[in-house]
Amino acid sequence: MQFDLEDASRVLGRTPETLQAWLGDMPDHWIHGNEGPDTFSAYEVLGHLIHGEEVDWVARADLILKHGPAKPFEPFDRFAHRRLFTGKTITELLDRFAALRASNLTTLRGWNLGPADLDRTGVHPALGEVTLRQLLATWVAHDMGHLAQIGRVMAKQYAGEVGPWYEYMPVLHPRRPSA
Repeated sequence: MQFDLEDASRVLGRTPETLQAWLGDMPDHWIHGNEGPDTFSAYEVLGHLIHGEEVDWVARADLILKHGPAKPFEPFDRFAHRRLFTGKTITELLDRFAALRASNLTTLRGWNLGPADLDRTGVHPALGEVTLRQLLATWVAHDMGHLAQIGRVMAKQYAGEVGPWYEYMPVLHPRRPSA
C-alpha cells in the first residue's frame, strides 16, 4: 500500500484511545508485566512512545522541512523512558501521551504537506538519507508494532493459565527469529 498522509494521521490519532482502553484503570501487574529480562512492559512501551512524541517523529520531520540533509537527526535513546518516566502513574502517562500526540498531529496537519514535501530528505545517524514520507510511514508502523507488543506482553500474563489451548495461541509462544 502506498503512503497516504490522511490515512496515516487517522491511524496515529487512534493510538491514544487504544492505549487508554487497554491500560487505563488496569492493575499494576497487568501494566508492569513483561516477557522476561531486558524486555518492555506495557508501561515501558508507553514511556517509550511518549519520548518519541517529544523528540523523534515531529522533531525530525521539522528538521527535514527546515534544513533537509544539511542537519542530521540526533540519535534517539530508545531507553530514555526508563530514567524519564519511572514513578509516574499510568494515568499520567496516558494523559501525557494523548496530549502530545494531539499536538503533534495538529502540527503535522498545519504543515499542509504535498507530494513534493514528502519527498524531501533528511539524514538519520544510522540509516543515512531518508525521506519525510519514510519517516511518517515509520511512525505509523512503529505505533502498530508497539501496540502488537503490548497485546503480546499482556496475553503472556496468562500463558500458564490457558492449559491445552497454549498450542493454539501463537501470541503466547516464545518469539522465534524471522526466517
